[in-house]
Amino acid sequence: MNWANRITLSRLALTVLFVLALNSSWQYARTSALLIFLLAGLTDFVDGEIARRYGVITNFGKLMDPLVDKIMMAAAFISLVPLKAVPAWAATTVVARDFLITGLRLMASAKGRVLPAERLGKQKTSWQIITVVFFLALLSIAELRYTSETSIWWLRARDEAGPILVWITVALTVYSGLGFTWRNRELIAPDQ
Repeated sequence: MNWANRITLSRLALTVLFVLALNSSWQYARTSALLIFLLAGLTDFVDGEIARRYGVITNFGKLMDPLVDKIMMAAAFISLVPLKAVPAWAATTVVARDFLITGLRLMASAKGRVLPAERLGKQKTSWQIITVVFFLALLSIAELRYTSETSIWWLRARDEAGPILVWITVALTVYSGLGFTWRNRELIAPDQ
């Protein structure tokens, strides 16, 4: 297994640590979750850069990199719902789209094809990361400087800027999912 693939798998381990931290009640848990999530996001950039630069792009990497991204994002969105950061409908949309794309990739794999991540899918992931980091940063700020003023500021930022980010993210999520499905529609066409 090459280094790019090892880094991809390390993102999976970081996702588990992120969820544990975000759902912990210990002091600075939200700040720790933010830092872990940022590190996991960095690994997403690094593994692809290593694979391209050193010519070690593998079928494993083409399949696992987007799959691990989906697991990381689904975990983040689901974990932010009970914290009142992200609405449940948005998290459901993100997870449903990712299940659909993973299903298409499995169907392609059964037919001997690998469907790599597309540019629009990577942009969607970038917006998802921005949205998650925004809410994690708000939670971290509230945790580090908890006062009634901070609480009011957090609620205001969450209620004013948060929905804009959520709508952009959900729109890109749906659009990229529909586009990916349309471009690979022969996979779901009945066999002739």
